[in-house]
Order: sequence, then C-alpha cells, then structure tokens
Amino acid sequence: MCVTCSGSTTVRIRVQSNGLPRFCPNAPALFSEQNIDFAVNFNPDVSVNSPNQNPTTASALSSIVCNINIEGSAPSASNLVSYGTSLLNTVAGVSVDGVAILNVNSANSIDPFYPPVGATAETVDTCLGHPNINNIYHYHIGSGCALNPPSSAISACAMTSCISSIASYAISLYSSYRALTVIGIAKDGHVIYGPYDSTGTQVTSGFDMCNGMFYDSIGNYAYFATQTFPYITGCFGPGNYPSFS
Repeated sequence: MCVTCSGSTTVRIRVQSNGLPRFCPNAPALFSEQNIDFAVNFNPDVSVNSPNQNPTTASALSSIVCNINIEGSAPSASNLVSYGTSLLNTVAGVSVDGVAILNVNSANSIDPFYPPVGATAETVDTCLGHPNINNIYHYHIGSGCALNPPSSAISACAMTSCISSIASYAISLYSSYRALTVIGIAKDGHVIYGPYDSTGTQVTSGFDMCNGMFYDSIGNYAYFATQTFPYITGCFGPGNYPSFS
C-alpha cells in the first residue's frame, strides 16, 4: 500500500493498493491482486448543519444504508478521482493494511453478518475478511488484523468463538488499541478510526446514520468502527440522526 499527500490549502491524498492483506487469509474462494488507485481531498470540510444524507422516513433511510451501491461515488467536496482499474462502485475505503473496505451490505443489500430471517450470513475468516464474486478480498467490519496481522495460518470464523458474535469479536480484536487509532481512509477523504475514542472509551453512541461523527473540538468528521450496523460506514456523511415512531 502506498499513500501520498500533496497540496497546501487543499490537501490531496492518493491511495494505491494491490488489495492483498499482510497475512494469509482463510478464504472459501479465490481472491486476486487488485489495482486500487484513487485520489481525494483529505478530510474535506463538512458541517453538521448541511448533512450529505438527510432521510426523513424509514423507507428513505433504508434506501441509503441498505444499498450496496450508495458509496459508488463521493460527495463533490471530496473531488474523488480514480486512476486504478479495479471497480470502486462498492468500495467504501481502504484499510491501513491495504485491504479494501466494501460497503457494509452483502450483494443483496442486507447485513452480511446478521441477515433477516430466511437469509444466510456470509462466511468470513477470523480476520473478518472474505473475497467477493470479483475476487476482491475485503472487510465489511473493523478488523484488528489490519493493525496486528497474524504471523501464522488463521481459521474460518465458523470454526472458532468468533461465530457466536461476530460484532463483539470484531471489537475484541482491538483490545491492544484502546485509543484513537487510524484503521483506514474512506473514499470521501475522511479518516476511519477503530472502536475507541481519544479517552480510551469504546464508541457506542454519537455517530450518525453513516457511522461517522464530529469527534473533536475543531469540527473534524470521521467514521468509527462499531459493534452495530453499519459497522464502519454505510454512506458518505455527515448524515442526520433519524428517529421514527
């Protein structure tokens, strides 16, 4: 993975990766080298008063966060430019280990880990990654393996305690990183942090519908890995905080 920055007034960040992790996945299908290469305005200014996503009904909310293609493009303030050959239509960002972070939804636009009755949960390994039909190994949920890659072979999630609660297991992988820790960059230029804030407290509230929030005193916006859907990011924020009766 290669990350370069340029500019002064407006900082541009270019992210280039072959999409391959720094460990040996336990994948149920083949995955291949990618050519992920895009540039975007780094940490673009956004405002809580002007959300990019502002649904007012439950159906409108679902059409956004239950849409695998919602992150196909980024807001204009991000000025996203793709240089690579790998399709970015379902890519939400890139992890610090170079692995693609895909939109939270599975191919049929449902929660991949806790699907509705009648649907089947997706299979992942103990680093919480798996390949899709385009042979892209990727994450939908935060993976501590990106920060501390295992040095030996890993198992399928179904063969370990991971399977009992994937969401809780995901948080446990960050037990050595109980601080504000960068785990990736979103395709809109905003930083993705792990599940803990600068005080070492797990982030369980305060995030918007896209899983992002204004996290400091100067108005920086970022996404956080959480134990609840959409886990990393479900759309490019900021979004609102819809409430329906």
